[in-house]
Amino acid sequence: MYPQTFTGLAPGIHINLVAFFLLGLAGSYAINSPIALALAVFIAAMSITHIFVDFVPSIYLGAPDEDSALSVLPGHEMLIKGKAHEAVLLSISGGLAGIFLLILLSPVFILFLPGIFNLFNQKFVMLIVLLVTSFFLFYFEKKSRSWAIILFILAGLLGIASLNLNLKEPLLPLFTGLFGASSLVTSITKKKKLPEQKTSSFKKLKVKKKSFLRVIFASLIASPFCSFLPSLGNSQAAILGSEVTGDLNRKEFLILLGTVNVLVMGLSFVTLYSINKSRTGSAVAIGKLFQIIPLNYLIIILFTILISGIAAFFLTNFLAKNFSKRISKINYSKLSFGVLIILVLITLFFSGILGFLVFIVSACLGLVCIFLNIRRTHLMGCLLLPTILYYLL
Repeated sequence: MYPQTFTGLAPGIHINLVAFFLLGLAGSYAINSPIALALAVFIAAMSITHIFVDFVPSIYLGAPDEDSALSVLPGHEMLIKGKAHEAVLLSISGGLAGIFLLILLSPVFILFLPGIFNLFNQKFVMLIVLLVTSFFLFYFEKKSRSWAIILFILAGLLGIASLNLNLKEPLLPLFTGLFGASSLVTSITKKKKLPEQKTSSFKKLKVKKKSFLRVIFASLIASPFCSFLPSLGNSQAAILGSEVTGDLNRKEFLILLGTVNVLVMGLSFVTLYSINKSRTGSAVAIGKLFQIIPLNYLIIILFTILISGIAAFFLTNFLAKNFSKRISKINYSKLSFGVLIILVLITLFFSGILGFLVFIVSACLGLVCIFLNIRRTHLMGCLLLPTILYYLL
């Protein structure tokens, strides 16, 4: 599990980069060969492990990738209160729940997905879904709906610009700036000294049964649709689920994000089998290995997800405990500065000078949100608005 752990812990290194790198090494001769199944199993295991482990740098360092970007928001608040390990544990507990939900949902999904896809694969239906999601974002804003709308639009315009600049990795500078760099700059300027981090346990999470059921309900509403509908991913699924079920508290949202991340990733493999559509980079990579995925191969992939997810839960808990023991002894401002430099270098390497400019503007927009005390979930307009305009026009 070393490669998976590396991609999860290393800021800015996304699982998609590794998946397509492996495809390049394997070459065309691997298609439909025994090597293809081995690669598919490895990519599936790596993808699920990455989802779990990535919560550690997202919460402790404020260096998320696209999938875990929203965990920075409540996770960083808990870090400042000495509860970062609890934040990670809540997230991966949601992920573990998502693993078992995936196994239960897969047969139903295989059976009904083709019909549902034909129903929802229409511009008008997609437009309604996106508009409702955006409406709920503004409706539950407690500080200023006017600023929320302005920031949503600005993020959307930035997203449109980023997606049309022919960048190799347009989402990398966009998300690291909006959610990661803005948090890091805040930590550097305020020169925060982190309190001693308390370690928790699964039994001490004290999540009410009602809260957990709300999260499961929210996940089941949003995740299946976002696993096959275009332009809706993990973050949008989390937002949609949280707003439909009401304003979730910090703990509930972290559990939701873990559940949704795993469900969307896992169901993307089921979607690939059912309707030959891919909604994640990992599923796209596996789809290139087979002309048609046999059912027994899908079962092997799902079994791999189950085993690797359980292993990743314990691995991430171990890593988070070690982070908790050491991070309060480190100069957090210097650490944040170091991580920020790494993100800048990664952005320059993968997205060039134009990507770096997107990174700077994104970070400034994220800082405006923090300064105005407006929820940064509105910055998901960077993807929602371009998609709305696509279906509207």
